[in-house]
Amino acid sequence: MTQGSIDIANLQVDLGGRAALHEVSLSARPGEFICVLGPSGCGKSTLLGALAGHLDPSHGSIRVDGQPVQGPHPDRGLVFQQHTLFPWKKVIDNVAFGLKMKGVPRGERRQQARALLKLVGLEDYENSYPSQLSGGMQQRVEIARVLINHPRVLLMDEPFGALDAQTRLNMQELLLEVWARIRTTVIFITHDIDEALFLADRILVMSPRPGRIIDEIRLDFPRPRHAGLVTSLEFVRLKRHCLDLLHPRALPHKENHGITIPTAA
Repeated sequence: MTQGSIDIANLQVDLGGRAALHEVSLSARPGEFICVLGPSGCGKSTLLGALAGHLDPSHGSIRVDGQPVQGPHPDRGLVFQQHTLFPWKKVIDNVAFGLKMKGVPRGERRQQARALLKLVGLEDYENSYPSQLSGGMQQRVEIARVLINHPRVLLMDEPFGALDAQTRLNMQELLLEVWARIRTTVIFITHDIDEALFLADRILVMSPRPGRIIDEIRLDFPRPRHAGLVTSLEFVRLKRHCLDLLHPRALPHKENHGITIPTAA
C-alpha cells in the first residue's frame, strides 16, 4: 500500500454561522486504522464530511496523497450507520453498481462483486434483496459496495451503531479481517470507547463542539485482535483514561504514573 496518506492542517468548518470544528490537524499514514472518538455533537461526522468532500472548510486544508480534497471522489469511500443500498436491486447488483457507473462490462463487474461478497462472507446471498438480509448483513453488502471502487481511504461514520451488541462485535472482527487483507487507510468515527480501542492503531479524542483534538492514543495491542482483548488489564486501563478525557468531571480519579485513571469504569 503506497496510497492513502491524509494530511489535515488547521481545519475549521462553520455550520449555521458557528464553528463545528476548530483548528483540527491530523495526519494518517497509508494503511493506518484511525478511530476518531468523541461525544455526540462534537463534530466527528463534520470532520468525515469534510474529508469526503461534502463540506467545504472555512479555514485550513485537507489533502489526500498530497492532492487537495475538492469534492467527493470514489477514492474516498464512505460508509454510514444506515445502509444506502438500492432496495430494488439484488445484492450482487448493489455491490457492482460503482463499476456499472464506470462502464465496466457486466461479466467483469459481477466477477469482482462476487469476490468481494466472498470476502465479507456473503457469497451465498448474491441473489437476495436487501430487505431479506439482517442489519449486519446489509452493512457487509454496503462495505463490499464501497470497496469495489478500490478506495485509497475508507471513511466510516459509526457504521455499526444501529446493530445489537453481538452483531456489532462480529462486524468489528469482520472489518479487521477485511482491512488486514486490503490495507486501505481507515478513518472510523465512533462515540463507543470499546469499539475504538478494539479497532484502531491510533485513537484521536475530540472535545465537545466546536470539536478539536485533545489527545492521541497509540495502541500496541497485537493483531489479529479477538473479543478476549476487551477484558485485558491494559484495555481496561485505557478505557478509563478515555472516560476521563470525555467526562472529566463525571468520575473521581487518582493519579497513576502521570496518567489520570478514574477509580471506576
